[in-house]
Amino acid sequence: MFRGFLCARKTSQANENAFNKEARRQQAKYAIAHGASRNGEENIMEFLSGVTEKEALELDELLKPERIGSTVKVNGAVHTVRDMGDVVFVVLRKRGGLLQCVFEEGTSSLAAEKIREAQTVELTGTLSADERAPHGVELRVTEGEILTTPYDTLPLPIGKWKLKTSLEAKLNNRSIELRNVRERAKFRLQEGIVRGFRDFLYSQQFTEIHTPKIGAKGAEGGSNIFKLDYFHRPAVLAQSPQFYKQMMVGVFDRVFETAPVFRAEKHNTKRHLNEYTSLDFEMGYIDSFVDIMEMETGFLQYTMKLLEEKYADELRILNVTLPNVEQIPMVRFDRAKQLVSEKYDRPIRNPYDLEPEEESLIGKYFKEEYGADFVFVTHYPSKKRPFYAMDDPEDPTFTLSFDLLYGGLEITTGGQRIHDYQMLRDKIAARGMSEEGMDQYLDTFKYGMPKHGGLGIGLERLTMKLVGEDNVRETTLFPRDLSRLEP
Repeated sequence: MFRGFLCARKTSQANENAFNKEARRQQAKYAIAHGASRNGEENIMEFLSGVTEKEALELDELLKPERIGSTVKVNGAVHTVRDMGDVVFVVLRKRGGLLQCVFEEGTSSLAAEKIREAQTVELTGTLSADERAPHGVELRVTEGEILTTPYDTLPLPIGKWKLKTSLEAKLNNRSIELRNVRERAKFRLQEGIVRGFRDFLYSQQFTEIHTPKIGAKGAEGGSNIFKLDYFHRPAVLAQSPQFYKQMMVGVFDRVFETAPVFRAEKHNTKRHLNEYTSLDFEMGYIDSFVDIMEMETGFLQYTMKLLEEKYADELRILNVTLPNVEQIPMVRFDRAKQLVSEKYDRPIRNPYDLEPEEESLIGKYFKEEYGADFVFVTHYPSKKRPFYAMDDPEDPTFTLSFDLLYGGLEITTGGQRIHDYQMLRDKIAARGMSEEGMDQYLDTFKYGMPKHGGLGIGLERLTMKLVGEDNVRETTLFPRDLSRLEP
C-alpha cells in the first residue's frame, strides 16, 4: 500500500515536472521570439529538432479522400471574391493551386464582407466535395482571421484567367503579375525542367558543380562580353562555364551546372536575352559526339515523363501538349540547308550558319516529314564554332558539333571538344588568338585529359517553346535585355 502510494506520488511529481518543464520551454520560446530579456531567469537552453508540423493544411493534404467531411484549417491569399448574396465564394491562392471557400450567411465568425482581394487569411471549416470547385473540393467556412491587408488595389486583374495586357505592363509589375494562375504555371513547368535535368544527370552519375561568374577572360571570345572593373583590374562576366566544365571533367569525369550566363549582344529580338539560365553538362570518356546527343535525348525523355506525372495541373492550365521525344532525328548542317532550300524554294545565302528563317523551316520540314518536334543539326562549319570545338577528321572545315532545334528554334549548342594540348594550342594560334588569361585552362590539357564533350541548353527558350509563347521574356522571371534592368 505504502509502496503504491510512493509510486503514485513519484508519477504525480514526474507529470508535474514534465508540465513545468514544458511550461518553461514555451515561456523561453516566447521570450526568444519576442526578444524579451531573460536576465535573472532560470537558464533554459532551447533546442530545435526539425520542422514543426503546421495545423494549417496544404492542398495535397486537403485532396486526400479521408479529409472530406472533417474540420480543417487553411491559409492563403485571397485570389477572387464572388458575392452571390446569401453566399460568398472566396477563392484562396495557395502554393499548390486554388481552393474555393464558401461563406454562408450566419455560419462564420468572420464576416465575408470584410474580405477583399490580396488579403492573406486563415480559415477554418468543413471540407466538402464539389466537382464544380477547383480540384473538386471546397471549404465551408465557420471561422477565420485576416492576417494581412494590402494598402492599395492591385495594378493588374490577376484573378482573371488570362491577363489581356501588354508584355511591358506585365514585366513592370512582374511580382504581382505572376500571382495570376496561368502566368505562375509557366514557371512551375520551368522548375520541372530544371528538376528533370538535375535528377536525370544524377542518375547518370554526374557531379553538380558551381563555377564563378566573374573571370579574367571570356570562354567564347568575340565582342559580346560584359567588362567590369574588379578592384582596379579588368574582368568579365561569364559567357558560359565552358572552361571550368572542361577542367572539371579531368576531376569528376561527368559534371553539370545550372546557372546564369551573360552575353553583351546589342539585339532586341523575341528570342534573345543578355542574361539567361544555361543548363550545362560535360562528360568524359565519350566514343563520339553522338554520346552527347544521346544523353540530351535521355534527359528530354525523363523530363517529359516527369512533367506528365508531377505537373499535370500546370500542363492542363496552360493547355500544353508535351512534345514527341521518343526518337529525335539527326541531320548534317549542309544537308539540312539543302533540304529546306529544295522543299521551300529558299536560296542558300549564308553557307556558314543557319539564319532564323532556316531554323524555322528545318523544324517545319522534320515535323511534316517525320512528325518530329526536335531535330539535331550536326557538323557545323568550323568557321562559326569556338576554338575548342573538335574538327571533323574527315573534313576539318566542319566540326563534331551540333545544335538541337525545338519547333524551329535553337535551344541547345554542344559537341565534342579538343582534348589534346598541342592541338588546342595550334587552333588558338591558327585563329590569331592570344593564350593570355588561359594558362590554367591550357595546363589542364598539358597534364592529360580524356575525350570529352558537352552542351548548354537555354532554359528560357526551352520553356518558351514548351508552353507555346513567342517571346522569351514571357518565360524569364525577371528579363535582362537592352532596355530592362528592373525589377
